[in-house]
Amino acid sequence: MKKGPAVSRRWTILTVAFVTIVLGYAIRNTFSVFYPAIVGEFGWSRGNTALMFSISIIAYGLAAPIAGGLVDRFGPKLALPVGACITGGGLALCSMATAQWHFYLLYGVVVAAGLSMIGWTPLISIVSRWFPTRRGLAFGILGAAFGASLVSAALAQVLISNLGWQGAYVIIGVSAIAVIVPLSIFLMRGGRQEESSTNENAPRVSPEREALDGLGRQTVPPAIHGDTWTLLRALRTRQFWLLFLIGFFAWGVAEQIAIAHQVYFYKDVGYDSMTAASIYSVFGISFVGGTLCSFLSDRLGRERVFIPSCLLGAGAVSLLFLIDDTSRTWIPLLSAVVFGLGLGATGPVFSATVADLFQGKHFGSIQGTITLGFALGGAVSPWLTGFLHDSTGSYFSGFLIAFFSLIVSAVLMWFVAPSKTKPVLS
Repeated sequence: MKKGPAVSRRWTILTVAFVTIVLGYAIRNTFSVFYPAIVGEFGWSRGNTALMFSISIIAYGLAAPIAGGLVDRFGPKLALPVGACITGGGLALCSMATAQWHFYLLYGVVVAAGLSMIGWTPLISIVSRWFPTRRGLAFGILGAAFGASLVSAALAQVLISNLGWQGAYVIIGVSAIAVIVPLSIFLMRGGRQEESSTNENAPRVSPEREALDGLGRQTVPPAIHGDTWTLLRALRTRQFWLLFLIGFFAWGVAEQIAIAHQVYFYKDVGYDSMTAASIYSVFGISFVGGTLCSFLSDRLGRERVFIPSCLLGAGAVSLLFLIDDTSRTWIPLLSAVVFGLGLGATGPVFSATVADLFQGKHFGSIQGTITLGFALGGAVSPWLTGFLHDSTGSYFSGFLIAFFSLIVSAVLMWFVAPSKTKPVLS
């Protein structure tokens, strides 16, 4: 294959993945806006209503290894169109829900299962094969797409204000199908074959390399070269379980608390619905900026970007404890900006770390299983935060959990120490 077409295809694949993440995760990340509207419509408790979000996270996580395996075996042409139809169709059907179990089934299970097929696990599995030496940059661009999906909260609030939450669900669901399906069918064609061809020229770790390179970093022994990784083999490593726990704390707990309850928190202290959604969108815009900074990890090392980013996010959460009314709007805006920058950088760097250590023919299954850590944390944290609010009348306990989760994540990445292991190029 000529270099020019390969480079062109690489960026086409990344563009399709970007659009897919924006539309797919807008469905989940606008929950914070729909949440008050649904509670107001039916008068349910916050804990029981937030349970639909918790169920969606665990269903997403349970389906992620399957979605990753589908991409490993069949490529993107099957997973993306089918996943888009399941996700968008399930969300549109939520407009007809009148009981809690309807939301638990449709939003919690159907939408989440579809999202796992068009979500982070299959897309980074695809993209990582096209960017073997610039994963921090590529995953940062994909992370920016996730941040852009957070910005859609303001648009979702406009739709809810004008069409009601039912009409907004239909518009968002149908739009996801109308855009993702044709893009994935026509622009992802031949992706799997060309990925293999592209990566035949990628540099590999040589069995003859010495134990340490010139920078003193440990090279990957031939016995665990990327081509030999399987899920069972990865499960036997310490790094896998440390990354699993980081997924649990950083995104399962801290991020999902922010996504599920941030808008409701601002409404509780006195901001109107549109202002609360706008602050949440500022968080999304800043999140985009944070993800784009993740390319620095290609140069500085993964943990040297990840750890400060977690600490930055923890500092932003601590600012939320100072907010008790609307007299100091600069505090929620500052918290949103800092939180977005910190949390935004962690996701792509984390995914690049997983790819560095476990890239190979079974990477989708490995990444999907690590996603279970995120799912377990996300299954508990939105419901628990809502329950604690119902019990205490405050979000203090929930935000305290998010704060310590980010601190723990930083410590765990220090133990992973990815810069001490030479990345596997497969």
